[in-house]
Amino acid sequence: MAAKGKPTLLCVDDNQTALHVRKLVLESAGCTVLVASDSLTAMEIFSSSEVDMVISDHFLQDTTGTELAVAMKRLKPDVPIAIISGALEPPQGMEHADLFICKGDSPPQVLQKIEDLLSSRS
Repeated sequence: MAAKGKPTLLCVDDNQTALHVRKLVLESAGCTVLVASDSLTAMEIFSSSEVDMVISDHFLQDTTGTELAVAMKRLKPDVPIAIISGALEPPQGMEHADLFICKGDSPPQVLQKIEDLLSSRS
């Protein structure tokens, strides 16, 4: 996926099946994937690990992806954050994130969006 090494992505989703599938797809594309199923765990991993990008589901049990993006951007403003949602339109608060991914996007489309965002940051 990335020409300059293996990117480390943090995926956040409280749906374990979606999280597992997303992890498999990203790892098969050459990424290192860290996972969290709630915002507290996500913030712990984010603050203590080198993460190249975060991909968070928008509707989490304890918060929203856009609220999580606000907290993460306070800590590391240069780390890109993608919000993934089943909605066709970006959710309110997207100004705090860098990318919107629709759950209806195919894996190749998602991988291309991630690669484009990471490439634009390097």
